[in-house]
Amino acid sequence: MEPSLGELERRQTQILQRITQLELSHLPQHFSDSLSLSPPPHQNSDTTESRLSSILASNGVRDFSFKRVPSDYYDSPLESRRDVLGASSIHHLCKSIVLVNTQAPSNVTDCSDRNNSKYYVVVVQYSARFNAETVKNFLYSLNGGRIPKKKFNLRLAPEEISLELTGYGHNAVTCIGMKTDIPVILDEAIVNLTPEFFWLGGGEVDLKLGIRTSEFINFVKPFIVSCSGT
Repeated sequence: MEPSLGELERRQTQILQRITQLELSHLPQHFSDSLSLSPPPHQNSDTTESRLSSILASNGVRDFSFKRVPSDYYDSPLESRRDVLGASSIHHLCKSIVLVNTQAPSNVTDCSDRNNSKYYVVVVQYSARFNAETVKNFLYSLNGGRIPKKKFNLRLAPEEISLELTGYGHNAVTCIGMKTDIPVILDEAIVNLTPEFFWLGGGEVDLKLGIRTSEFINFVKPFIVSCSGT
């Protein structure tokens, strides 16, 4: 009897994890120590970290790292958070926020058109000030001026909407493995960081994901927009 679709998917996941383990064995110790793609048998193999690791690895992302942070992480200044993660600077600490276009035309209700979506995820630095007006202007230009500028009004989505769309709660949002394929906007300031390795949410409040910028761009294919100031 032919195996079921679920069985085939399980086998495919196992094969991908084995391939990734082989590749990781040839990576520098700095990266291989921080990845946990295949938890020991006694652990739940469906953890957020293992799920996102499998997604990243199967999409060609190799230079990434997960790190657990203390419960008082968000009560600490950016300098302390930088030290906890071993980030290169406070400017390498970033967050993903879900925005809703409150003035979208009545026929725009989902994310099916990435050029004119009801929702967007924007990745910005904690050290910068997000400028929604620049995103509004970008989307207006992206649509060739065919949609009136007044039809773009980006605001922070309510927390319950963000959770419903992404599957991640407050301070845990990441644009990897979201429930909905929401188009992503990456602030250009992050692209210009040196070194090109930044940190963002990892799907749980105390889990953070570090990733090489070029690999993030190749996988996520975000719009790159200058949308912040200091």
